[in-house]
Amino acid sequence: MPAAVAAASTEKRYALAAAAGPQLYAEIDTVVSERLSTGIGEFDRVLGGGVVPGSLVLLGGEPGIGKSTLLLQAAAHFARTLGPVLYCSGEESEHQIKSRGERLLGAGDGADLRHTPLYVLAETCLERILEALARVKPALVIVDSIQTVFSLKFQSAPGSIGQVRESATQLLFAAKGQNVPTFLVGHVTKDGSLAGPKALEHIVDTVLYFEGEKHHAHRVVRAVKNRFGAVSELGVFEMTGAGLVAVPNPSELFLAQRQGNAPGSVVLCCVEGTRPLLVEVQALVSTSTYGNARRMASGLDQNRLSLLLAVLEKRAGLNLVADDVFVNVAGGMAVDEPAADLAILSAVASSVRNRAIRPGTAVFGEVGLAGEVRGTTHAALRLREAAQMGYTRCVVPEGNASPADIPAGCELVAVRTVSEALDQLIDW
Repeated sequence: MPAAVAAASTEKRYALAAAAGPQLYAEIDTVVSERLSTGIGEFDRVLGGGVVPGSLVLLGGEPGIGKSTLLLQAAAHFARTLGPVLYCSGEESEHQIKSRGERLLGAGDGADLRHTPLYVLAETCLERILEALARVKPALVIVDSIQTVFSLKFQSAPGSIGQVRESATQLLFAAKGQNVPTFLVGHVTKDGSLAGPKALEHIVDTVLYFEGEKHHAHRVVRAVKNRFGAVSELGVFEMTGAGLVAVPNPSELFLAQRQGNAPGSVVLCCVEGTRPLLVEVQALVSTSTYGNARRMASGLDQNRLSLLLAVLEKRAGLNLVADDVFVNVAGGMAVDEPAADLAILSAVASSVRNRAIRPGTAVFGEVGLAGEVRGTTHAALRLREAAQMGYTRCVVPEGNASPADIPAGCELVAVRTVSEALDQLIDW
């Protein structure tokens, strides 16, 4: 009996490739499939140019941040242009999904769901989902969410390690065997990482994180794994009453409300994936009224801030032992690259001296423990974005001061140490 069950289980599995056995490396066909557009430019950018047929994509994010809204808009475009779409929901009924779709009707033709072959299945049983997939033969499959799906082969509850791994693996075989792109929605834990076994991230082809503060209108989709494109790619959206709208110029969005003459404010040229962004780094230094000085960072690494403050005290002679230091990336953006070091130190020094950064200035650069300013990658992209946004002066590491990278109308100031950089940024 166990052998028969195992045989039946094997028959239901899909192959990952058309070949039944090993192939010689030189004989493997390397035909590149054409990517399929989701109809949302920022979403296509994060995916590496569009959806690859047969790919399995995992989209994670906090509840209510907009995952289902984004995928419903993409599903409408697929159904309107490419063919049937199967939307499998384990958390919402058909009526709830249609109610959301009616709210999205004002988002444009891509979100018009009334005249498209969009099939909605409120089901959590994996076997029934696979049966519906074979019957509908969709151009796109969406499973919302993978933690609610269970297989009849296991007695454990949905969301357990065995259930999540089995469900994801079977959906992977279905996606590869039938060449159907599949999106999985994943829950996240309190610390923001994807819930369930870590093996879930290894099974899928692409892992996307949906980020953003609930109190801000913009949302960020970030790629942390992509077998078909660049990792750390970024897409910026704005949440509106008609759904998620792509933001073509995120730098303008993040700097829209900046006050140029405020002490403790500096513009950072950062790069996310292949996209340059300008964001505002703010710092506030005040005398501590308690025994222990506080160090708080929002949108930045807390440990990195402590390290940079130690460098600022030792190498630039600023005494911050008895001061509270608060650093923030305005707009809710999260920046984790080392090129933000110089901007953090500049903002803190500007707040300590209560002197504004010289107008029209943008900065980037990594800072070492010896107080040196080290070169970073993608310097030309950063400088070009700063010039396009109207900044006429850039303070950069000496290693990035290449004459070939200087855009027209932008002055390049090369610095070697933190002290040199602060002299060029602040009128002491």
